[in-house]
Amino acid sequence: MSFIEKLIERAKSDVKTIVLPEGTDKRVVQAASMIKEQGIANVVLVGDEDEILKLADGLDLSGIKIENPLKSDKTEEYSKIFYELRKSKGISLEQAAEFMKNPLYFGVMMVKNGDADGMVAGAANSTADTLRPALQILKTAPGTKLVSAFFVMVVPDCEYGKDGTFIFADCGLVENPDAEQLSEIAIASAKSFKTLVQEEPKVAMLSYSSYGSAKSELTEKVINATKLAQEKAPDIAIDGELQADAALVPAIAKKKAPGSNVAGCANVLIFPDLNCGNIAYKLTERLGKAEAYGPITQGIAKPVNDLSRGCSAEDIVGVVAITAIQA
Repeated sequence: MSFIEKLIERAKSDVKTIVLPEGTDKRVVQAASMIKEQGIANVVLVGDEDEILKLADGLDLSGIKIENPLKSDKTEEYSKIFYELRKSKGISLEQAAEFMKNPLYFGVMMVKNGDADGMVAGAANSTADTLRPALQILKTAPGTKLVSAFFVMVVPDCEYGKDGTFIFADCGLVENPDAEQLSEIAIASAKSFKTLVQEEPKVAMLSYSSYGSAKSELTEKVINATKLAQEKAPDIAIDGELQADAALVPAIAKKKAPGSNVAGCANVLIFPDLNCGNIAYKLTERLGKAEAYGPITQGIAKPVNDLSRGCSAEDIVGVVAITAIQA
């Protein structure tokens, strides 16, 4: 059973309600039908019902709820809640009502109000537009200082990681984290690995240096981030700074990082900046023929996840399963 098949089975065992606010995108409608048919989650599509049914073109949408913000009996209630949340920023009740006509804001408010357990969007919207309402309405989870993003990478025929499964972070959101932010990304990613893969995380703080083999401002950031992460989460196996080969390959780890409890067996790879992380995940996906699931967000009070605008219906199904487990 593949990684995503295992996630789908777990999602089926505790069915959550996931809102898909891009209900007027054909891929989203196709995914909704697949999700309902497989029993992965209860689905709410946001949009005009006539348009959604036209896009369905014979697909079975029975049991799928459709909410139109322009007609919903929830819109007024959501507008009042949003107004209370944002009135300190100068927003009026009339402006709040306008925001609730936006399917993304309406979808996040469903999550805020407990009418859905999570939201998946981004097939037709940018990452910024998808996450902005989540940060305004849901904010960060208790005890969390930073929202970041990761990819679950599943590499075929791979002896490294957990049977070829890794988390790469941050590959989609935090552009140039400082040492404090990098430590937060490491800890959050370890927890995400435990939640999704159900194995103990081994977190490598990656650099072009291993254990002081090079010295610069760039390596110092990773060294300091490692120390901070170890101090904050002494129960998690975190080590660095490590080169990628030292993090993954036991024979090289013995030479470059002897005595490390992470080197040679890392399954969570933390990159020093978004350039490195994004390049690494795309190279792994294309050259290693890996499955890439993400970007998945971590640190928001309730799960809201972004999709690639080039995603397929099958990709949406996978992210919905991940979101359901996060919930």
